[in-house]
Amino acid sequence: MQADSEAPALGDDRLRLLFTCCHPSLGSDAQIALTLREVCGLTTEEIASAFLAKPATIAQRIVRTKRMIREEGIPYEIPGTAELPGRLTAVLHVIYLVFNEGYAASSGARLTRGDLCSEAIELARLLAELLPEPDALGLLSLLLLHDARRAARASDTGEVVLLADQDRSRWDRAQIGEGLSVLRRAWARPPVGTYTLQAAIAAEHARAPDSASTDWGAIVRLYDLLLIADRTPVVELNRAAAVSEHAGPEAGLVLMDALLARGELRDYRFLHSARAELLRRLGRHEEARAAYRRALELTAQEPERRFLERRMKEVEARC
Repeated sequence: MQADSEAPALGDDRLRLLFTCCHPSLGSDAQIALTLREVCGLTTEEIASAFLAKPATIAQRIVRTKRMIREEGIPYEIPGTAELPGRLTAVLHVIYLVFNEGYAASSGARLTRGDLCSEAIELARLLAELLPEPDALGLLSLLLLHDARRAARASDTGEVVLLADQDRSRWDRAQIGEGLSVLRRAWARPPVGTYTLQAAIAAEHARAPDSASTDWGAIVRLYDLLLIADRTPVVELNRAAAVSEHAGPEAGLVLMDALLARGELRDYRFLHSARAELLRRLGRHEEARAAYRRALELTAQEPERRFLERRMKEVEARC
């Protein structure tokens, strides 16, 4: 590996590797998939979950990317300082996806993986110090605010605890304070990016003393802004969940059913589990049971499976 003549201020080996692998000659998805696999150590299955793709598709993408690097002689070298901003978007997305896998593990015996969350936050913090751009600050704020709730997401026995049922005294208030402080810095530097908008949504939850006090109207409005900046099916699903809290389960279900009909999220476990919850609340127990069953078919994480099995038994008793 040969450094650029203009030595960058990348004092951390992990950041050097992230910026090196996110080479602009590669496509965005190729950069991110390769970096998640070769630098961050995520499995092909975990990367596929992040991309809403099949593991075979991701494996082929990584093989093709490595072949392209070899055949086209793409240099494996640390970029110079002037090149860092051009690679920032991909590096931020890599860190974001590492955190997501830690915050909601795609498989295994644990609901969360604290090692990945901590690693992502440390990298985001280093990156925000190196390049204090609004997006970098927004990402750091987002990760801090989400991670502050991580301990309350599972019971002492490792079972899923939904947001509405969490013991908020277990939330890390110092970390929330830091996240809100970083969010103010990011928000003050337009244009407001996607990570900053997501952090603002997380901040609404963090500020609410209890679930009933949550300003769901503000959250829906923030999702409206996020859809303008980043119209993806997952953002639409999250907005639909917020609408169900603000305007009622029927309103949210209409949006989720439309998403399901489009087909993009037909194999996304969170769409089926979210629909099942709304159907349960509406007393449509047969449909809820079918939705829980489909979510179970798509879920490889053991705590989530136990939660879905309990919910399915509850609605079966009412069928």
